Amino acid sequence: MRYVINSYASLDDAGVAIAAARAGADVVRNMYGERLTRIDKGAGDFATTADVEAEKAILSVIHAARPDDAVLGEEGGQQGAAQAARQWLVDPLCGTLNYAVGNMLVAVNVALRNGAAAVADPFSGDVFFTDGETAWVRHDDADAQLAPTPATQLVDVNLDPPFPSAPGFRAVELLAQPGFVERFRPRVVSTTLALAWVAAGKRAAYVTDGGELSGSVHFAAGIALCQAAGCVVTGIDGAPIGQAGRGLVVAADGETHRLLMSVIRSRSRHRA
Repeated sequence: MRYVINSYASLDDAGVAIAAARAGADVVRNMYGERLTRIDKGAGDFATTADVEAEKAILSVIHAARPDDAVLGEEGGQQGAAQAARQWLVDPLCGTLNYAVGNMLVAVNVALRNGAAAVADPFSGDVFFTDGETAWVRHDDADAQLAPTPATQLVDVNLDPPFPSAPGFRAVELLAQPGFVERFRPRVVSTTLALAWVAAGKRAAYVTDGGELSGSVHFAAGIALCQAAGCVVTGIDGAPIGQAGRGLVVAADGETHRLLMSVIRSRSRHRA
């Protein structure tokens, strides 16, 4: 145990994020297909025992490597001061409903606020990560730098509630907009793995409603990846993400972002 703790402590922040995300991904993969207890969160949302166990595995790595850091976990809540200078944001299983019904489209998200981050795909073995400056994907211990591109024309649209911007903006209405369907091909995977896919060139863009998402355990890791990879990242109003922002539009390049914002603004003016 001393060797494991010492080995984690010697890692830089990106290494800690990768190790923690991999630890959570191992649990998610190993528990896949089991009969899992559901933990009701209200409003139709729930966690499973896989969420809880994956978060424990992630936190064991973070606590061993950075014992003085605070952590905000999707399942365990706040540990340490909420305003700490260093805080890790952990979503141990993004796509719980997918997972619970036997769908492998899930992600494990670990991010140091305003720093390193990692998104692990438990089933492909890919770990997307950033040190806060550049973004990479690791597969079979080989690293390749992420290169976003709009070439696929695939745009992932998050249709899950809540919808705080309605009626002015409803993500589902993008799918019926001529300007959208003429240029893009919509996809719905219902996990923030789609954000990593934008950074990796597997998606042209990602759109979701919501509040301020840069500090969200669900979105922080994916946002960090996309920013480091050079994607255009704004709110649904086109403004920089931050405390005053809402929702998220992440595009592989400026032209894709411009086209998406044109469709969104056109629909918003029509609704108004």
